[in-house]
Amino acid sequence: MRTHHLNSTHTHDRWNSALPPALTIDSGDILVMDCLDSSGAQLSPQSTVADFTAMDRGKIHTITGPVVIHGARPGDVLELEIRRVEHQGWGWTSMIAGLGTLPDRFSDPYLFIWTLEAEISRSLPGVTLPLAPFLGIMGVCPPNPGEHRTRPPGAFGGNLDVHDLVPGAILYLPVFQPGALFSAGDGHAAQGNGEVCINGIEGPMQAEFRLTLRRDLVLNEPFAELPPARSPILPDRGSWAFIASAPVTLEAVRTVVNDAIDFIVHRFRLTPELAYILCSVALDLRLSQVVNQPQVTVTGTLAKSLFVA
Repeated sequence: MRTHHLNSTHTHDRWNSALPPALTIDSGDILVMDCLDSSGAQLSPQSTVADFTAMDRGKIHTITGPVVIHGARPGDVLELEIRRVEHQGWGWTSMIAGLGTLPDRFSDPYLFIWTLEAEISRSLPGVTLPLAPFLGIMGVCPPNPGEHRTRPPGAFGGNLDVHDLVPGAILYLPVFQPGALFSAGDGHAAQGNGEVCINGIEGPMQAEFRLTLRRDLVLNEPFAELPPARSPILPDRGSWAFIASAPVTLEAVRTVVNDAIDFIVHRFRLTPELAYILCSVALDLRLSQVVNQPQVTVTGTLAKSLFVA
């Protein structure tokens, strides 16, 4: 077993099996990866909304890699033990016209820069936000030849944005290309289930994995083992729950998010923009029922402890 360090000069913004590998490792080796923020280092702690709107969006989701796992072949499974993910002290969250859950309510571009402490951020007035860094993108190269944008996830993994894939989790990915061609990035210091304004707390990260080939497993889609919930950084004071039902899931989601924003604005005096950003990084959406057709019920929960200074 060896440890390899791949720095963030080895990046790409398209999946492509023709890309030259940045590194070759053996099954069972440890891989440390430096990952840029999802803008590809186009933003910094000093960036403004003007910098954000001027970004080259073709570089969104710049990821580190690809890494060849020696001997990997289509039909194998890559076991990815997530050992460590560390933020670099800052991050950003944005709004983009026409995107996100509420494009009609929030139609102007917006950028918020976060200052991150070791385990929390106090960047929003009156809010103490626990951090749980993870990588939004972890994937092997897709099966089809040519270039593929990194935004859509798939059977190969990729832009899954599953905030449970923190250190201690194990992600299993079916292999589609010789060598597997593993890449990762799109670090989030915190993210709610739903990522409703389109971002979590985006930021540069350093991640450490153990990568092992498995030939005793057969997978068609990603699969994961999640660690036990760690003790809360903040006291558990319960949650507020926003509940809506509609025949279309997205309609119920939008009602829940609007209700949560209005609650935060009226009770805690944040601006609507900051309330929307807080929902994106801390509101957890879930399907509560899908059997009472034609109605689907969505619940969004927000921890009360966020608002204890």
